[in-house]
Amino acid sequence: MLGHLLQTEIEDLITSRSWDELRRAIAGLTDQDLAEVIIDLPSEDEGILFRLLPRDRAANVFSYLPVEYQTELVGSLSRRTLLNYPPETAGHAMTPEYVSLRPDMTAAQAIDQIRRSTRRTETFATLFVVDAGGRLLNDLRLAVLVRADPAALVGDLATGPLVAIPSRATSEDVVRTFEKYDRTVLPVIDDLGAMLGIITVDDVLDTARQEATEDIQKLGGLEAIDTPYATTNFVTLWRKRAGWLSILFFGEMLTATAMSHYEADIQATVVLALFVPLIISSGGNSGSQAATLIVRSLALSELTLRDWWRVAFREAASGLTLGTWLGGIGFARVMVWQYLGWADYGDHHVRLAIVVWLSLIGVVGFGSFAGGMLPFALRAMKLDPATSSAPFVATLVDVTGLVIYFSVAALILGATMGT
Repeated sequence: MLGHLLQTEIEDLITSRSWDELRRAIAGLTDQDLAEVIIDLPSEDEGILFRLLPRDRAANVFSYLPVEYQTELVGSLSRRTLLNYPPETAGHAMTPEYVSLRPDMTAAQAIDQIRRSTRRTETFATLFVVDAGGRLLNDLRLAVLVRADPAALVGDLATGPLVAIPSRATSEDVVRTFEKYDRTVLPVIDDLGAMLGIITVDDVLDTARQEATEDIQKLGGLEAIDTPYATTNFVTLWRKRAGWLSILFFGEMLTATAMSHYEADIQATVVLALFVPLIISSGGNSGSQAATLIVRSLALSELTLRDWWRVAFREAASGLTLGTWLGGIGFARVMVWQYLGWADYGDHHVRLAIVVWLSLIGVVGFGSFAGGMLPFALRAMKLDPATSSAPFVATLVDVTGLVIYFSVAALILGATMGT
């Protein structure tokens, strides 16, 4: 019987994912001992140990397992969650259903093996060349194999660059890899280069759609919802939306505090209150635009954290330019309404129009800058840049917009306020 100490050591090595030490620990065991180890392992670990074995030895060990354990092991090897990888990783999304070939096979032998294979597979278009220890060497197109000389070796036919996905790569990394190399299927490997499974392009399309949906939902200021809207129950919808709304509501309380701070100015010049929604909404809109653009560019890897200074300069310039344009429209609005008699802004309507113009330059400029920088700040803190970027920017600009507006009003109108 296998010693309890060695059995415990093997389980600990699997838990710590110390593959090199695990290979050495089982190298001296007989096939019968290895079968005993697999029987005693938890079901989620038995597939891991079995995949570390060379193909020939794995077949021998498998033959020593009782029928019920053989069935359990096959199920373990077929499950997508084979190595208990976290959700939204390549290891979690892969499938073990693929065709592998040995490099020392001839083209004729490889085709014959494919023809006789009873194993289910996601695709035959791409085949994978692995050594006796299960290490991935390269991939091979079926079209190349069938056109090759029957005596040609598989290892000589697989000459293209090897592209593989680490098992713990994130879903976003997987999507980017497929986009970069324009492949329809890619292999998934562990830390030692052993092949674990494959991911196909249809899996990637599902992942990309899910990632885009989550980003859109986060940009709107709610937690990601995993189920379609029509089938999501009311309680779940409420819970997903209430959290961020509560946080943003507390942020908006700062706006009320700022308004109360300028209460005397508002009472002195009531007309100032008429333009508060115009000023702060323009800043929030410009900030939301900037946040949306930068979040998408970060998601597509068009920008990295090192590009923050370039984005800061561009968004500041864009914000000031847009603010000047909108401010001009606001200035014209005040003057036209005054001269056509549609509104009476008092004797100092020209100064009021200048206040609106300059305030829009400041608020829109700040909104664009803040909207461009917030996604970088979230990424630097290891958070998803899409997380409520637009609502956060809008809330932030609401507060700062009031400060800018009434500060400009105090500077321009000065002693004329209330007259």
